[in-house]
This record gives sequence, structure tokens and C-alpha cells, in this order.
Amino acid sequence: MTSKLATKDGRIVELTAEPCSVRVEHAEGPFWYDNRLGWVDSGTGVLRTAAVDGTQVTDIKAYETGQWLGSAVPKARGGWLVAAGTQILDLATDGTVTPLTPELGDPAVVQMNDGKCDPAGRFWAGFMPAQYNSDFPHHRGQLFRFDGTARPVLSEVSWSNGLAWSHDTRTMYYIDSSDYRIDAFDYDLDSGAITNRRTLVDLGSHKRYHAFDGMCIDDEGCLWVAVYNKGATTGTVHRYAPDGTLAARVHVSTPNVTSCCFGGPNGDVLFITTSQIQMTAEQRAADPNAGRIYRVEPGVGAPPATPYNG
Repeated sequence: MTSKLATKDGRIVELTAEPCSVRVEHAEGPFWYDNRLGWVDSGTGVLRTAAVDGTQVTDIKAYETGQWLGSAVPKARGGWLVAAGTQILDLATDGTVTPLTPELGDPAVVQMNDGKCDPAGRFWAGFMPAQYNSDFPHHRGQLFRFDGTARPVLSEVSWSNGLAWSHDTRTMYYIDSSDYRIDAFDYDLDSGAITNRRTLVDLGSHKRYHAFDGMCIDDEGCLWVAVYNKGATTGTVHRYAPDGTLAARVHVSTPNVTSCCFGGPNGDVLFITTSQIQMTAEQRAADPNAGRIYRVEPGVGAPPATPYNG
């Protein structure tokens, strides 16, 4: 099949995204479900839901968890499952928060980060350093799979981030940002087991300046990966083919690009989250779009988020 984004000479397709939402501290983990956009403002512990009208994202309601909020996913029965602090919690539509696990790690060392549901509706989420601690000892975190019970699937994780699954459900893609790679695993749909870890993309000489963050997968099986460009003036989202070839770049006018998802009425809008959490006061003033959602219509799409089925 020829990609809708393919060029005749095989050049990388260059796209530009535009800001479309209110500004928050640290937008992360976007998802599209029930005809609305959701994302978390991690540092303030808030899950935001919004309507999309043309090119504008308008807030519907915000839910406060009172603690660091790494990620949230919709539940098939209503409400959300959230990874917050070092626990997995139930967040009801009336705002009630109920812990579903004990503390899964030491809050002085780790906190929850990116999370997503696999094709069977299990929730996956992992640890990052507590409070963006630059002295965080590497390989102290874990990646968990939750189906009513939290089970560690990977250990020696440093900065757990992007997750995605191939449409044939045979491959799981995973990012530990501190490794500067996108890894692939063989994935078993029935058990949720992952095996045969291998590298799909390595940032190589670019490690000094960039890190992979969150990601999603499109209808053509290509990965869209946020590239966090701390210290730069602009950011990007990369599109990688299943063989790891860089096929497209989305340019974003702020550097700290955190994640992305497809959504909109036709599932063909790429929504991109950004952050201002590690910026100085001067940088924030000079970059008024840091912390906003961006959007672009790249010519491909994806279905809504898989909800938690527990």
C-alpha cells in the first residue's frame, strides 16, 4: 500500500502544527474518546477534557487528583483510570478518586508517567524520576501492566514513556527516554506477555540534544513520536515507518514536545502536547505557546483510544 504521506522521490515529508488550546504547565498523555479530547496537566494533577470545534480546543471540564498525574485512560464503564503519584487510581465522573493499588514505588525516588491501554484493554504505565530529579539513579523504575492487579513487566526502567501496539497485535513499541531509543517487543494478546526486545530506532548522535517521549500509531502502522528538545527553540514529532525509517516530521514552535494522539470527528487530526515545566521565567515569557496543545492534519488517521476494560 502506498502511504498518503509518500513523496515520489522518497523525501521526508515536512509538516507544521499550530497551537489550538489554553496554556497549561505540563500537558501530557493526550487521548481521543467519546468525541472529545483528554489530556493531563501532570504537575498540577489535573485531567482536562475538551471539545474540538474546527481548529479550536475548548475545555469542557477539569478533574483534580491532588497529586502528580502521569497519565489517564478512559474506562469502558465510564470515568477514567489514572496513574498518579506512585499508584493507579480510579477517577469517577463526579471527581471521586479511589486508589486501586498500594504505593508501587518510593515517592522520593519515582512517580508515574506515560500510560496507555493495550488492544485487550489492559492498562500499562511506568515510572519516571520523582519531581524531574536530575540526580535520579538510572534503572530504578518499572513498567507495570494492570488488569485489576498491577504486575511489573519490565524492571531497570529509567524514564518510562511512549507505548503503542501494532494493528495485528503482534508487536508492542516502547520508549524509555533515558535510552534514547524506540524498542519493539513480540506481544501476546491473550496473556499480555512481551518478549524479544530489539531496537527499532536509535537517536544516535542526536542524543545530546533530543529525547523520545510519548507516541501513537496511525492507520498505516507508522509511529508518531514526540521529540523533547530541551534547550532548543522549536520541537518536532517524527513519523517512523514500521522498519524504522523516518518518513515525516511535524514542526512545532515550542521545544518541549511531550506526546501526541489522533482524534477529531474523522480521526485524522494529530493533537500534540507540549510543556513549559523546565523553562525559566524568561523562556516562558518569550514562548507563550509552550504548554499548549498543537494540531495538524497529516493526511492519515487512527481510531479512538482503547478504553480500560476492567
